[in-house]
Amino acid sequence: MDREFILSYQIGETLYLNVTNRCLNKCAFCIRETPSGIGFNLWLNKEPTIDEVLATVKDPGQYQEIVFCGYGEPLIRLDVVKEVAKKLKEMGAKCIRINTNGQANRYYGHNVAPELVGLVDIMSISLNAQNAAVYTEICKPVDGENAYFAMLEFARKCVGVIPRVILSVVEWPGVDVGACRAIAEDLGAEFRLRKPTI
Repeated sequence: MDREFILSYQIGETLYLNVTNRCLNKCAFCIRETPSGIGFNLWLNKEPTIDEVLATVKDPGQYQEIVFCGYGEPLIRLDVVKEVAKKLKEMGAKCIRINTNGQANRYYGHNVAPELVGLVDIMSISLNAQNAAVYTEICKPVDGENAYFAMLEFARKCVGVIPRVILSVVEWPGVDVGACRAIAEDLGAEFRLRKPTI
């Protein structure tokens, strides 16, 4: 497979699956905004099929986690994520996580969280800011400030439905980490502080 078509990549005991380039945000700290990214060229020539993604995962049980996370927003390809996750679980995957911007419900016009029950163990949602104004400045969402509120509502819908829900923020100028932690706790989610890639 050529370097322009990397569908999976391993870091430590975690395997990451790259299913799309498409995203509704253009975050200032995103790896796609860097010349070197994370050491892998994840730009896709085309969006892969379910079989193409599965073909890159020989033994799911060998990984501590399998994560849907590439250059794009994985839940833009909800049907692919669901079918791949289902197959991976059947093949012995221990834990499946989705890294998401949390805008799937707004994108599809309905609550998708119930569709992921039994397939996804961890939903990691990029909170990234303590309010809509800062979020819009940093993440530059297509949907403006509405994207922030959609993300929070998605988190609410996931808590109590998906086994673990994590809200993450990147350590970035203008981000109030304490306020973000309080938002996560108020929603009943875990909180994670991430370091920027650039």
